Amino acid sequence: LAPSLPLQEDFVYHWKAITHYYIETSDDKAPVTDTNIPSHLEQMLDILVQEENERESGETGPCMEYLLHHKILETLYTLGKADCPPGMKQQVLIFYTKLLGRIRQPLLPHINVHRPVQKLIRLCGEVLATPTENEEIQFLCIVCAKLKQDPYLVNFFLENKMKSLASKGVPSVISEDTLKGQDSLSTDTGQSRHPEELSGATGMEQTELEDEPPHQMDHLSTSLDNLSVTSLPEASVVRPNQDYNLVNSLLNLTRSPDGRIAVKACEGLMLLVSLPEPAAAKCLTQSTCLCELLTDRLASLYKALPQSVDPLDIETVEAINWGLDSYSHKEDASAFPGKRALISFLSWFDYCDQLIKEAQKTAAVALAKAVHERFFIGVMEPQLMQTSEMGILTSTALLHRIVRQVTSDVLLQEMVFFILGEQREPETVAEISRHPLRHRLIEHCDHISDEISIMTLRMFEHLLQKPNEHILYNLVLRNLEERNYTECKPLCPEDKDVVENGLIAGAVDLEEDPLFTDISPENTLPNQEWLSSSPPATPDHPKNDGKTEVHKIVNSFLCLVPDDAKSSYHVEGTGYDTYLRDAHRQFRDYCAICLRWEWPGSPKALEKCNLEAAFFEGHFLKVLFDRMGRILDQPYDVNLQVTSVLSRLSLFPHPHIHEYLLDPYVNLAPGCRSLFSVIVRVVGDLMLRIQRIQDFTPKLLLVRKRLLGLEPEGPLQALPSCW
Repeated sequence: LAPSLPLQEDFVYHWKAITHYYIETSDDKAPVTDTNIPSHLEQMLDILVQEENERESGETGPCMEYLLHHKILETLYTLGKADCPPGMKQQVLIFYTKLLGRIRQPLLPHINVHRPVQKLIRLCGEVLATPTENEEIQFLCIVCAKLKQDPYLVNFFLENKMKSLASKGVPSVISEDTLKGQDSLSTDTGQSRHPEELSGATGMEQTELEDEPPHQMDHLSTSLDNLSVTSLPEASVVRPNQDYNLVNSLLNLTRSPDGRIAVKACEGLMLLVSLPEPAAAKCLTQSTCLCELLTDRLASLYKALPQSVDPLDIETVEAINWGLDSYSHKEDASAFPGKRALISFLSWFDYCDQLIKEAQKTAAVALAKAVHERFFIGVMEPQLMQTSEMGILTSTALLHRIVRQVTSDVLLQEMVFFILGEQREPETVAEISRHPLRHRLIEHCDHISDEISIMTLRMFEHLLQKPNEHILYNLVLRNLEERNYTECKPLCPEDKDVVENGLIAGAVDLEEDPLFTDISPENTLPNQEWLSSSPPATPDHPKNDGKTEVHKIVNSFLCLVPDDAKSSYHVEGTGYDTYLRDAHRQFRDYCAICLRWEWPGSPKALEKCNLEAAFFEGHFLKVLFDRMGRILDQPYDVNLQVTSVLSRLSLFPHPHIHEYLLDPYVNLAPGCRSLFSVIVRVVGDLMLRIQRIQDFTPKLLLVRKRLLGLEPEGPLQALPSCW
């Protein structure tokens, strides 16, 4: 048996066998699979891996030196670009992919590696649904993975210069000189061309290959090189200062009809946007069409939705992960019209959200602003501002769904600015509609359609649960900053008489209090007195003993409703104490969210407040208080949602919110109303209505049991169902 050849000789043998094929063959139409080229390429890879395993870490062996010095990757790129013989492009992509994936030492820093890699990248995604699509995406993803390992390498893939495009349509020729090593490619780096030493290159027939026109996406700032392998006349075309062809090729492949290819391309983009290199982030957002791809696809998927979708379907459709949106209508027992389109939209929104969440900071801001301007304002706002009730309901339900779904802080910030605006100064009645969408959505909380009201209130409820300080500040806090809802006046001695349990002297039995019995349709009490109704303040409004103060406040609210109007104690396990455990958990969650906002622990000192300024509770609280004031005349579902939003607001641990919404003992300024004063007014009306209903208590108990599902539905006269 002949002894095995040294690795380098073996490596050179296989490479020469490939080059001899082009010199000796006359049949350029035979597919590459009918030749020994794939086998020789695989053998070359195995030799390179074996050589690396036999040497110390980081040491370059003679075979790798030969590959680099003789520009083998450049020559392979040339052959792959010409796809000669047919299928050669696929083999070249496989070789590059395996070379980068199996060799441990860093190859991309070598100019004779990253230069041909960059050129091969441009060939990827030229035409969709080509036979090489799978190999193209594998190659691009291995490059992305290498860049993720060493982010500084991305600078090799940013072309920072003005670029001239070769004129199109010129036939290209593979010449003998190429196979002899004369690199006749137009290189992007401006490096001088060096001859390669390929022996035996004699008399190869010229093979003419027609150029294929490069595939371009709309607004792409780069164009693929012509399939030219000889020098071509240059046409001076001004190009952007930077090209990021790796991103552009991946963007092309995200449009592949093969879902697996598209998902892999999205994964590659996810890796690239997360690279910490500022130059790459800037190039990504300014010199590629990534922003346009994200927003245009969001817009087209949103517009593909039916004009009306059941809000319940939008809310309950299963959670969507962007890479797992496969859906079969036949296999779905809970299918509804438009479900496929809805899943596609929510899936792509999830991808945008995750992409921005992973992106480098400046790239994340640019991407989120693009979604804001091109999708939120350009597409969603007109739908939310329309007058069709069905259209309003569907668009609000979709807004509610993406508010729930968003997890990226940067995208959430843009969404909040879209919904609420960026204003932080106190609201005035005159400028209540300064941000039209905010005004319209808050007005929809009190819409003639209960469905629209409930959906909009739910959207605001979920918005309030998001970890963003601007939401609460814009809706509520900016109007409470100066505490001008309070009236600063000296206390009378009799005002200091406060009985146990936080009850006001002489008002233990609220049924006998004139506040509740003197109310009738013909009552002569002025509205201003009604609005400012509240118990007297505690001495100097002390806050030292937190437990005592909370105890008094809780009892003040509990004793607002007389026992005759309560039904909770008739049904076991339905008292307010059943809510305490959940309330404690929610309050802890809100405290954790608000910690980073550095809110003060006590209200702003009154001497520092502008108490002379007119107080306006703000549009949002105004609508909620108006709704709360009509609680006896509204459907049960609406009331649940109104009280749910107010409960969310009350959970925020800000001293001004606690004082204004929850402290019955605050001195309200004339004309101001608080949550407590609104409830006082409702209870007064309630006591009047009770007197007109026969057998009120058993009827009330029956309604409670029906609402709890303990009794079957049936007719019930003289008692509103909302009770």
